[in-house]
Amino acid sequence: MKLYITNKDESITLFKNPVLNALSHIHPMIPLVAYLPVILYNLFFAIPLTGYFFTWVLFFSGIIVWTFVEYIMHRFVFHFHPTNSFLKKIHYLTHGIHHDYPSDSSRLVMPLPISIPLAFLFYLVHSYLLGTWTQATYAGFISGYLCYDMVHYATHHWKMRSSIGKFLRRNHLEHHFATPNKSFGVTSPLWDFIFFTNKK
Repeated sequence: MKLYITNKDESITLFKNPVLNALSHIHPMIPLVAYLPVILYNLFFAIPLTGYFFTWVLFFSGIIVWTFVEYIMHRFVFHFHPTNSFLKKIHYLTHGIHHDYPSDSSRLVMPLPISIPLAFLFYLVHSYLLGTWTQATYAGFISGYLCYDMVHYATHHWKMRSSIGKFLRRNHLEHHFATPNKSFGVTSPLWDFIFFTNKK
């Protein structure tokens, strides 16, 4: 099956207001600059609270939790089918545009005006549920998010040569161009297998 993807940028103007339109674009390296310090900060304070070994157990647990959140958001939020015009506009701004213009390189990672409030919200949830485990699990969770952003960008714009990279790229591009109701996991196919939404 041919996957119709190119490295040629394609884009549209989302907002008449030039400031709002500029904020809808983001360089793919910006999340790394913004969130790597957050990860390191949380790990630095996690180790005295939970010790080296348990910190890394919690860290990798946070990554696994991220893959679940990624799957749930992609399947049920990004692929929600709204019925009224307002929700249709919101849906198009958050994900519909990506399916219409999948090669828009400046709209492949989440803009900071959206990701920062979400990151803060998820921190509050972690803090409420996990107490002293928060820093370690949150560091893993945000690391999972960064992997998502980088893998998502790579599947659309990089030649991925490893067997894992090739699988992730094909899996995601098939979601775009062949099976939009399958393969919701971008960084991992785990939850697609568990919930039977993997491509058979």
